[in-house]
Amino acid sequence: MHKSTGGGEPHHIVVAGGGAAGLELVTRLGDTLGRSGQARITLVDRSRTHLWKPLLHSVAAGSLRRSQHELNYLAQAQWHNFDYTFADVVGLDRSARQLLLGATYDEDGREITPARSVGYDTLVMAIGSVTNDFGTPGAARYAIPLETPEQASRFNRRLVNACLRANSQAEPVRPGQLHVAVIGAGATGTELAAELHRTVRAVVAYGMDRIDPARDIHIVLIEAADRILPALPERISNATRDLLTKLGVEVRTRARVAEVRADGVVLSDGEVIPSELVVWSAGVKAPDILKDFGGLETNRINQLVVNDTLQATLDPDVFAIGDCASCPRPDGAGPVPPRAQAAHQMADHMVEQINARLAGNPVKPYRYRDFGSLVSLGRYSTVGSLMGFVAGRGMFIEGLFARFVYRSLYKMHEAALHGGRAVFWRTLGSALSRGPTPSVKLH
Repeated sequence: MHKSTGGGEPHHIVVAGGGAAGLELVTRLGDTLGRSGQARITLVDRSRTHLWKPLLHSVAAGSLRRSQHELNYLAQAQWHNFDYTFADVVGLDRSARQLLLGATYDEDGREITPARSVGYDTLVMAIGSVTNDFGTPGAARYAIPLETPEQASRFNRRLVNACLRANSQAEPVRPGQLHVAVIGAGATGTELAAELHRTVRAVVAYGMDRIDPARDIHIVLIEAADRILPALPERISNATRDLLTKLGVEVRTRARVAEVRADGVVLSDGEVIPSELVVWSAGVKAPDILKDFGGLETNRINQLVVNDTLQATLDPDVFAIGDCASCPRPDGAGPVPPRAQAAHQMADHMVEQINARLAGNPVKPYRYRDFGSLVSLGRYSTVGSLMGFVAGRGMFIEGLFARFVYRSLYKMHEAALHGGRAVFWRTLGSALSRGPTPSVKLH
């Protein structure tokens, strides 16, 4: 066990990645170990702010404003007794127990922070996942992924600009000019397709009378598997497809994308789906930096392979949590799925295990608990299942109750960062201060 860095300095815990798992972990450790001086806590992230990842589709659709939900890392660090380091992780020197950080630059190419390293006694990797376009021709150039708030905002700007362009041009709207192709019908893609059905029409309603929504606007959801939401129970998939179909969203399953072009998407059978607005939400992988990360074991999608204690298989001082970790399940059902609930559970587990390490006690295995799955379809509905309510079986839910449960997941995340009382007053204040703002983002 490593209780200090030497010279009487407190045990240094470095967490790389300020997503749901990483930020919840440093907040709780800072409130306990950091406040008491038992350990030094450092968060490393290449972003300045945090936004709960399940909200990205709402930012992209324009139904949610980033500024109302982003959390500044510097402020959170000040409030909760941890250090924040603005940097990009570029490597790991395990022999020296140093996390290697790259230089950062501003928009004009000027250096903000130099390349450097940070020493650790315990390292927790929580850098999440990125979109996997599988090398599809044209995907990187013409399709926008939804990995970060910046990308979500970029797509929203592209969408609004496309509507403004179509409304001001002399010629009629081109076929596919205002069509949106969403590639990948997992939770993000499916939720985005439902949100876009309303928000694109809402944008056009603000004086863009040269655009006919019924004729010019079309949303198509493209999925290579036999059904949408292939990782979720079939009943949720069927209910979601029925609702999307009623909305007029075109759902294409067993459709594999071979190429993305400026004017549309080419399927493997040669069919071209006209669309000048494309979002790629099919497939995830861990960031490429983990391919050869200090000689640690990784899998084919770059995830760090960990044992059931969340420790790297080749180094007990390195842990991995969240989407960048490949953690086995005791039932042999494959690794823990990359879901928000898994990230939250792993952060909870790590708090206990770090306290155990500091006390010189062995760490305990992590056990994933599946509490069900929920899919938000904007204002239209929410569908999903809650697990373990009746003799260990799932319960299908939809409508207002499902929507309430879905929103409560975000409130739980906020409570982990700010405390329940602060979230209550913030929610109440937000409800009372709503002014006459547009129902969608228009810039």
